[in-house]
Amino acid sequence: MPIKAVNHHRRTLLKGLGAATLLSPLASMPSFAAKPRRIYVDGLSFLPDDLSDVTASKLDAYLCDISAIETIEQADGTQNYKRTYKACMESIKQAAKRVSDHPDILLQGLRGRDIQRARDSQRTAVFFQIQGADCVEEDSEANQWARVDEFHQQGLRVLQLTHHYGNTFAGGALDSDTNGGLNKPLTAHGRELIAKLNHANILVDVSHSSAQTALDVAKITKSPIVQSHGAARGIVNHARCSPDEVIRAIGDSGGVFGIFMMSFWLTNNAVPTIDDYIRQLEYVSRVGGVDSVAIANDFPLRGQENLLALGNDNAKGIKEWWYSLRAKGVLGFDAEPRHVVIPELNHIDRMSRIDDALAKARFKATDRDRFMGGNWQRVLNKVLL
Repeated sequence: MPIKAVNHHRRTLLKGLGAATLLSPLASMPSFAAKPRRIYVDGLSFLPDDLSDVTASKLDAYLCDISAIETIEQADGTQNYKRTYKACMESIKQAAKRVSDHPDILLQGLRGRDIQRARDSQRTAVFFQIQGADCVEEDSEANQWARVDEFHQQGLRVLQLTHHYGNTFAGGALDSDTNGGLNKPLTAHGRELIAKLNHANILVDVSHSSAQTALDVAKITKSPIVQSHGAARGIVNHARCSPDEVIRAIGDSGGVFGIFMMSFWLTNNAVPTIDDYIRQLEYVSRVGGVDSVAIANDFPLRGQENLLALGNDNAKGIKEWWYSLRAKGVLGFDAEPRHVVIPELNHIDRMSRIDDALAKARFKATDRDRFMGGNWQRVLNKVLL
């Protein structure tokens, strides 16, 4: 399909980092200081049970989902699962304590510059994120968004508007009726939330939002926005994947679009490979610009645990929840997926493997710098002051 020209005027390009070569009598001797590895930042993962996974991942930083879900009994007797204020407040406090208890491995990311601080001290910065704003649905201008401020004080730095389905703020990617997807817009309450998040220097994440909600957010935001984890609908026609206009709008805001590891949303090929992942990165770079491309995960740092236990056998790993969404007519669920993970990337060393694959695909070193972490660093530096 034709790809429109990218708006470069709202982009902040990474400045090249150079190093002068010093002339000395030791110049002919082997250098004892290896060239610094490029910055690695992951758009979404979790705090692992075994913190040695953090070190093994080689990540300088990552967005760390600390969401917790509470079961809510509804008026009709059915149960719903929401990221409530109570559950998420308890969870973020526990996460903060875990980070502070392991200062040799982890650094709680509060400002963008904490990525470099973590790198300099050979640690990993974790920026707390919640996958859905249900936890602040009772907030508004009437109470001066007290719960948003409380979460910020506890270290929340990235807030996703919704998770799959809509709420009082936003439409969800999987909202549907008997006629299919609804593509609901950002609500008036949602517009107020965006203004508050911009003011509080909390990064707005439109992952799982409807396409219309994401476009609405891009129009009104005063700060860059991100899709921390997702994929391109131009490659896989699915409700959970984003159309070109959303990718472009995120790039034009100065934000980034993170490509995640869920293979059934990355490729229609029967056997997924790392080349399919690289194709997604290349696609987003053409649609949104090289400054919009980022890496994400959406699995634990070590990988999707069920598939790891199955030896990354995709034939045994298809999720049953697919069938319930097919019955609702949600876009893309008419065909059963043939895989869940890209075996080469369902691994603790995925960042190095992606970096090597980009080199093999002849991406410029400066673009690899951007994709592997530079774009995330730029956005976090811009928003998290």
